[in-house]
Amino acid sequence: MEPPDWEVSVAKGNSKPGDTVVISFKVKIPEDWYLYSSDFDPELGPMITEINFTKNNDYEIIGDLIPIGSKEKYDELWEGKYTYFIGEAEFQQRVKLLKNNPVIKAVAIYQICSDVTGQCIPFETDLVWNENEGFQVAQNTDSEKNVGSTPTKDLKSFKNDFKVEQKEKGGAFLLTFFLLSFGAGLAALLTPCVFPMIPMTVTYFTKSSGSRANGISQALLYGFSIILIYTLIGTVFSLFFGADFANFLSTHWVPNLFFFAVFLLFALSFFGLFEIRLPNSFVNRIDAQSNKGGVLGIFFMAFTLVLVGFSCTGPIAGTILLQAANGETIKPLVGMLGFSLAFALPFTLFAIFPHWLKSLPKSGSWLNTVKVVLGFVELALALKFLSIVDQVYHWDFLDRGIYLALWIVIFAFLGFYLLGKIQFPHERKTESSSVYRVISAILVFSFVVYLIPGLFGAPLKPLAGYLPPMSSQDFNMLESYSKPKDKSGNITTCSTPKYDDLLELPHNIQGYYDYDQALECAQKQNKPLFIDFTGHGCVNCREMEATVWSDPEVLKRLKNDYVVVALYVDEKTELPESEWYISNYDGKTKKTIGKQNLDFMIQKLNANAQPYYTLVGENEELLAAPKAYDLNAERFVEFLDNGKEKFYKDQEINKVR
Repeated sequence: MEPPDWEVSVAKGNSKPGDTVVISFKVKIPEDWYLYSSDFDPELGPMITEINFTKNNDYEIIGDLIPIGSKEKYDELWEGKYTYFIGEAEFQQRVKLLKNNPVIKAVAIYQICSDVTGQCIPFETDLVWNENEGFQVAQNTDSEKNVGSTPTKDLKSFKNDFKVEQKEKGGAFLLTFFLLSFGAGLAALLTPCVFPMIPMTVTYFTKSSGSRANGISQALLYGFSIILIYTLIGTVFSLFFGADFANFLSTHWVPNLFFFAVFLLFALSFFGLFEIRLPNSFVNRIDAQSNKGGVLGIFFMAFTLVLVGFSCTGPIAGTILLQAANGETIKPLVGMLGFSLAFALPFTLFAIFPHWLKSLPKSGSWLNTVKVVLGFVELALALKFLSIVDQVYHWDFLDRGIYLALWIVIFAFLGFYLLGKIQFPHERKTESSSVYRVISAILVFSFVVYLIPGLFGAPLKPLAGYLPPMSSQDFNMLESYSKPKDKSGNITTCSTPKYDDLLELPHNIQGYYDYDQALECAQKQNKPLFIDFTGHGCVNCREMEATVWSDPEVLKRLKNDYVVVALYVDEKTELPESEWYISNYDGKTKKTIGKQNLDFMIQKLNANAQPYYTLVGENEELLAAPKAYDLNAERFVEFLDNGKEKFYKDQEINKVR
């Protein structure tokens, strides 16, 4: 990928010795990408933006680099807040001039990432300024070309025609949210406020319309009006709580504690402690408008349904909107569209096929059961917002273990409720449990049993978005600290890995951090080499490791079938001078571990984004097309199996020759 364009300017004014000038650095950020800022803890994980000035006697740097208009966000994976830019970034630096016609040189070191492609790319851009010509972007930079490699790192058969595989997760994520919202709409239908209104409303259309065709058209208009009303609610929410405001909602303790309280109130309302109602006068005024007839009258009938059902549907719709608060601007619209579509569907379908009404179950105590069940779900979701506040401000009272314990208790109580062992004051006592309640209880208790291993370190990957990070868990008995062995009982590393005091591999995988050392071990053990091009600041690298590498089938193959080498492209540790080299590409001296790894990657693979996974044979030939960000563990297993099969097949061919 080509580097972003930089524009540098100096505020107008005198430029004589002794004057202080403000240098403004602006950079255009590609669509769907974001750039990390410079004003958060560099130890957090992501690679902060740096503009390093070459020191000389022409000028003096005053103060720190100042980002202008950066956004702030809490990230669960990093367990902290970072700042970033989208669209365009600006940084300012104050400089005191010491001589006439000063020459100022600087290097911008930065990283951009994308939630669409799931990749991160580090760049460097050289900047040079003098009074007559101003600032210029140097032409030979690491970011503008694919950097050359050290002669000792030569992948003989690597080709440049393998393109980065990208996973478009944005659309899939919205589809998942739409389906969840659709399910919430179906749940809202099964509440005491809404379910009894289905036959009443449908009967009205079938009797008052005069003809079946007219009744169908009115029912369709009624259903469309419901969708329109809820979608308008989502639109208003987007306008007031769009992507910019979402950063505040996702990190600040005030809105998150407010959301926690709201969800808690929703739960108590569903438990029957009180009801959330709109003013009767307002509902009656809207209902009066429905008597006007025509299109407007049908619209107000739909509006009346929304208002009358608010005490049951409000908490559910509110849950969707609050879940959408931390997402993109379009997310509330998608959520309300899914919710209202499910909500409007039965009214429309039963009006078209009125004989279906006979198959509807009668109203009864089961409607209240649905309401109470939703109360337990709301109570569990409330902990999510409290957990965010706990992590952002490092209160450390709601770690992963305590969070899971609370969920286990909440859902265990739900199971006992379904079995009739727990009852609320407003409910009638039942002597027996129906088949449906027993089946539901079995499913709930199965979920509780699934949660229990999480107390001892199980990753519980399907729930990763709702649980605190694994690193917050105090007790993890599943983590082994002994050196892994292959099937024959041999230690999987041949020698002590270089840089193992600086770098690490996840899940207790024993591997290397230097290509030459790893290749030598792979040849010695007669195994293919798995190259992990990664970075400290690559959030999607961590997500791949947490979600895909942790899969038992993937982990088994990485530990047993391959020699693994992690090449960090942003490791700033400077190597001994004897290991420096001048790049064949840009003529620059590569001094650090990260510079040499990035130099190696881009020259030989024609790629500069991470994560990036490559399989190499004994003669350094490519065993499969390199793989980028992809959260599908099955495809990753297939990738590893194909590489292994190709490795041993090539060996058989070489023996025949």
